[in-house]
Amino acid sequence: MIKAPFYPIVYIRGYAGSQAEVEDTVADPYMGFNVGATKTRQRWTGDITRHIFESPLVRLMKDYAYNDVYMEGQEVYDRQRLPARSVWIYRYYEPVSKDLGTGFRPEMEDYAKGLSDFLARLRHAFAGEDETAQKNFKVILVAHSMGGLVARCYLQNIAHTYQPRRYQDDPDEGFIEEKTSVQVDKVFTYATPHGGIDLRLIGNIPRFLQFNNMENFNEQRMRQYLAINDKNIPVNSLNKTFDYRRFFCLVGTNARDYVVANGLARSAVGPLSDGLVQIKNACVERAPRAYVHRSHSGHYGIVNSEEGYQNMVRFLFGDMRVDGQLMIDDISLPAFAQRALDDGKKVRASYYVECITRVRAADWDLHRRLTEENSAVLCVYDKHIHGDKPAYLFSSFLSKQAIASSSGKSMGFAMDLRIQVPKYEIDGREKRSRFIREGYIFRDKLNFKVLSDAKGIRLYTGWDSQTPNQAKQRADIIITEHGWEWRQQIITEKAPKLTATFKLRGRDWT
Repeated sequence: MIKAPFYPIVYIRGYAGSQAEVEDTVADPYMGFNVGATKTRQRWTGDITRHIFESPLVRLMKDYAYNDVYMEGQEVYDRQRLPARSVWIYRYYEPVSKDLGTGFRPEMEDYAKGLSDFLARLRHAFAGEDETAQKNFKVILVAHSMGGLVARCYLQNIAHTYQPRRYQDDPDEGFIEEKTSVQVDKVFTYATPHGGIDLRLIGNIPRFLQFNNMENFNEQRMRQYLAINDKNIPVNSLNKTFDYRRFFCLVGTNARDYVVANGLARSAVGPLSDGLVQIKNACVERAPRAYVHRSHSGHYGIVNSEEGYQNMVRFLFGDMRVDGQLMIDDISLPAFAQRALDDGKKVRASYYVECITRVRAADWDLHRRLTEENSAVLCVYDKHIHGDKPAYLFSSFLSKQAIASSSGKSMGFAMDLRIQVPKYEIDGREKRSRFIREGYIFRDKLNFKVLSDAKGIRLYTGWDSQTPNQAKQRADIIITEHGWEWRQQIITEKAPKLTATFKLRGRDWT
């Protein structure tokens, strides 16, 4: 029996540019979901550390008892033999293959219709004609790159406009139309260009570039297949068709290790990217997200990484969601800048806020935004500091099962928070000061321990500067309508002085 949250997982791979890439794709039974890695970069110097990550598929099998659905050279649709925790591959490139299909590339809407039919066949395989079982049947979509756009096309367009069909029990009898589309429980995307693909010299990829479906990354074309007709609604919006809280975006920030086309794509897109998708385009509006120092694909790719896997399983099967925000009330200016401001001159400064979150006993980062990796949070003085917009730091998902071997009772994680000294501009000219830009106005690590049981929620905290690597102080949390909240004031004494409030919000997850 299928039990929440362990619904069948459907993997949707990314874009295959050339026909040779298509043929390689369809020749792989798992279309890349089985690819592992042995290398990881942990420092800005590029030092390489050996770390064996077996692949998302193998880890799901080992850690969560998932299994594939292949037997005797075919996919199994016999409900008597189907594993409840199953991994499926939506093989939408097979019709594009010259060996297994026609060699013709259909439109994005056709890929999404194919997904709709595929999900309908899965539902019938598990639920049969039982209407209650059909109603309760759900799937999880996990997608890489363009696969995330296929998933969004299904959710935002095809699921509402297309009546899915499936093979009857005897394929020779043809198709039968289903009454409704299949429910999706959660969506997890790796490095998907939710805002399209932008090139440094020409901006958004041109609509006229209709070679091998490349126009699918153009904003105008995206609005068509995502059914976003209102120009005031951003193209990365789910447009109220799916709960954005159940849609997670994993963002890559390592451009230099994306070596496709001998680095031409990386050069065209720029350093603020994973080598193909710019960081600003890799998120769905309002959806939870995490940033990891991984490239779009390759040996240091985002899918075949421990960071990617850990974010995925915590989002799919975790116990608690935690969100961190920094509300900066004031950062005082250095004396020279304050004098210039008092004299009526225009003073400008933006502050980089760096944030790393880690879970207990891990040698990888769950979330990582650093200036040196072009991914820090940029806080503009007038908007985030003298304005009222908080700095969004992280959304992380915690799991009791993931740390059961070491504790079994609590969920531990830490946040490394840093605010960097900026460059100051006075009347448009950069003003040098005695402050070293790579220095920090604030830098400390906050450790957390969360207990959630029949007694309720208990939170323990501790700054490294006071109790290194420990969370011993019982925190006074506020119970809210949707969960709980804790606030911590941050004040520094030395100029530039900082006055801010860190807010942590938590809620039960699956």
